[in-house]
Amino acid sequence: MILIRPTHERPLLELFELWPFRYLFLILVWRTLKVRYQQTAIGIAWAVLQPLLMTIVFTVIFGLLAHLPTDGKPYPIFVLSGLLVWQFVAQSCQHASTTIVANYSLVTRIFFPRILLPLASIAACLFDLVWVLGLLAAFMLWYGVAPTFGVLAFFPMLVLAAITVLGVSLWLGTLYVSYRDIGHLLPFMIQLWMFASPVIYPLSLLPPKYAFLYALNPLVVVIETSRWAFSGGTPPQVWMVGMAWTVALILCLTGLWFFRRQEGTFADIV
Repeated sequence: MILIRPTHERPLLELFELWPFRYLFLILVWRTLKVRYQQTAIGIAWAVLQPLLMTIVFTVIFGLLAHLPTDGKPYPIFVLSGLLVWQFVAQSCQHASTTIVANYSLVTRIFFPRILLPLASIAACLFDLVWVLGLLAAFMLWYGVAPTFGVLAFFPMLVLAAITVLGVSLWLGTLYVSYRDIGHLLPFMIQLWMFASPVIYPLSLLPPKYAFLYALNPLVVVIETSRWAFSGGTPPQVWMVGMAWTVALILCLTGLWFFRRQEGTFADIV
């Protein structure tokens, strides 16, 4: 017996509904990577070239000219350990927020859980993250910097970043179906988010009285954990980690609620 229910009566996420579509999810991830790098001269090397060039530019401008403090770390490793996280967040947020509209031909023709589209976009960006990790490892060998025990905490924090991106993308992606203004606003929001995160500057520059407000950005503890893991920084404070997980889960759960509530209308208005 198949029970058909209205969209607003469905739970936030039905794992049993997603499992039969696991192969479709893998195909969507593969298609995303194939489209991204097909007919390019250097292919997957673009995943490394972009953060490499940004590291060089940031090192010259903020390291050599502006002399931003790095808490005693070589600036290339300091900034790349932050860019490692930021590139994953920026790319996955950009692609996952627009994937429903970009795949309108699938959404309007066949049935499948629509949440697979943003999930596939985020998973594809994890593939690029692996290559950036290799670039960071090369820089660490060049400067003679060894990883710390923070590596064990990096991957759970990477899950925190993915949950944050998923929550933001579900909100923006659902709104983008009805309001194309989101497409114009999204690059500006991502740029502001970067400067609100300690990608190019250390957390020690932040006045202590603003620490609570800064902790509302989950990427703060993710980037600080990355620096602790790969450049010998200090671990983020426990209360900031708890705050980050709370904000990320709220974003994700409310995003799932909003997405599921509007999911039934996607094919009509996309």
